[in-house]
Amino acid sequence: MGIFGGKDKTDKLTQEQVLDALRTVMEPELHRDIVSLNMVKDLAVDDGRVWLTINLTTPACPLKDVIEKDVRAALGRLPAFQDVTVKWDATVPRGRGIEGRASLEGVKNIIAVASGKGGVGKTTVAVNLAVALGRMGAKVGLMDADVYGPNVPVMLGVNETPRALNDRIIPLEAYGMKVLSMGFLNPGDRALIWRGPMLHSVVQQFIRNVDWGELDYFIIDLPPGTGDVHLSLIQTVPVTGAVIVTTPSTVALADVRKGIEMFRQVKVEVLGVIENMSYFLCPHCGQRTEIFSYGEGKSTAERFGVPFLGEIPLDPQIRLGGDTGKPVVLLGEEDPLAKPFYEAARQVAARASVAALSQSGQLVQIV
Repeated sequence: MGIFGGKDKTDKLTQEQVLDALRTVMEPELHRDIVSLNMVKDLAVDDGRVWLTINLTTPACPLKDVIEKDVRAALGRLPAFQDVTVKWDATVPRGRGIEGRASLEGVKNIIAVASGKGGVGKTTVAVNLAVALGRMGAKVGLMDADVYGPNVPVMLGVNETPRALNDRIIPLEAYGMKVLSMGFLNPGDRALIWRGPMLHSVVQQFIRNVDWGELDYFIIDLPPGTGDVHLSLIQTVPVTGAVIVTTPSTVALADVRKGIEMFRQVKVEVLGVIENMSYFLCPHCGQRTEIFSYGEGKSTAERFGVPFLGEIPLDPQIRLGGDTGKPVVLLGEEDPLAKPFYEAARQVAARASVAALSQSGQLVQIV
């Protein structure tokens, strides 16, 4: 301190001091410091002034103000500090998944959305997560791999037939993202009766013979259960991680445990559990009713040591959005029904970033 109580500017501020201070700044959703996450770039220090770029791990981070405030507070405690200029960038890390799986050109992260059983709203969650990530600034693709019940076309309001160009399928587009579903190729009520080899073939074609282009997140909506499509996907491409959707009911949670164990056996990281139909708010009186019990999704996630990514309410507007091809997230992040999906999408992106950085060896270990 100076003789008048101010900061002493005689000591020279060093990059090492700045980095040490920045190690106290936590990324709010990853709960790791921004230095170990390799988010600090282009650091320069001169005469007490600091310049740096913070490289976010997802394009649209709503917590930038929190990070900048914490950066200024951390640096403000250094005796020789005068001012800081913060610039922002975003680079979604590329996941590698299991060694030996050929990567999908242009695709950074493949995220499987699964459920132990049907009827838990898995596709509703997958569609809203994908659209939310796109509206947050990411490049997103959505593949409907639920070959027996391809509901994505209805939920996105798309009923065209994809075209081919140079022996490659051109995916359709909806709400700014690329989409492909068996429902586009098999319209109507005709049932598909396929065995494992045929399922493997269609998964291969949907992934390898489609021009997906550059994607930050490639969301794949899997069929319920733990069957041939899951194994075909995992054997084909490096999956960054899986998201498991459940309801709070005991029956659904029993199958969640099987899903977690299946992904662990094939060495795919479980990014977390989302509890759908978590509660119902009466639109007339506002009273909360826990129709399928409550909180069991979170306790199951904690029991198996995986993240809990959020709760989605049971509400007619969410169902109506799916039936009319207008996902509820289109209402905007401040809408009370859309907000839980955006929060879950940020959690998924955050967990995918940690998984991708770990798989690629870019995550600096904390000593």
